[in-house]
Amino acid sequence: MRLQALPALSDNYIWVCAEDDGSRALIVDPSEAGPVLAAAEAGLQPAGILLTHHHHDHIGGVPGLLERWPQLPVFAPVDERIATATTRVGDGDRVEVAGWQFEVIALPGHTLSHVAYLGHDLLFCGDTLFSLGCGRLFEGTPAQMHVSLSRLAALPGKTRVCCGHEYTLSNAAFARVVEPGNPALTRRTEEALTMRQTGQPTLPSTIASELATNPFLRVDHPEVRAALQRQTGRAPADSVEAFAGLRRWKDGFVA
Repeated sequence: MRLQALPALSDNYIWVCAEDDGSRALIVDPSEAGPVLAAAEAGLQPAGILLTHHHHDHIGGVPGLLERWPQLPVFAPVDERIATATTRVGDGDRVEVAGWQFEVIALPGHTLSHVAYLGHDLLFCGDTLFSLGCGRLFEGTPAQMHVSLSRLAALPGKTRVCCGHEYTLSNAAFARVVEPGNPALTRRTEEALTMRQTGQPTLPSTIASELATNPFLRVDHPEVRAALQRQTGRAPADSVEAFAGLRRWKDGFVA
């Protein structure tokens, strides 16, 4: 199996999970059709499309791909805002296409109907979990998002985190304010800076790396709690309040 992140729009990635010969492939969250059509010129043959949520920068390319491949199956959460879906999926469902199998995980928070796809040590998590960060709460509550992130944090450490945007360095700027004494975070930031300077994506990350560096998965860590208390003037009552405070802090953060 070959995994590729196709850059799209300003900072999106379209994930391509292909057979070893690079031909038949699953396409995840195609924000635009162009990068996939260009890959098809080099021999890529899409076998199906997986969509994590309804935002246009994750589904905008689907009509163009269906124009080229009208019979392509499109798996998407139960959400009428995704009109191109051919199969609706929910928590615990299994997606099987072209020899691949993925489990569907419901992840309300960024949007209420957001899902992820887990299989083959890969996690396609859209805009829920980012490298060193997490998605904004456009529809869900802090409690919902905290539960969603906790579900992902419980996955095996080797699971590769394939999120929807190249946000690692901007997230690192905030994470290092929260946990300036975290050596794993320092190493990850330096690694990501080198990758970007050489034109490489900083993704996929891994669950193990995120557990060691991502403040949104570390809301119960003493240094994160201490930073929140300094920022807000009071100690969070519990994990959900800590997460909510961290998310509000990040929403107003300017590096």
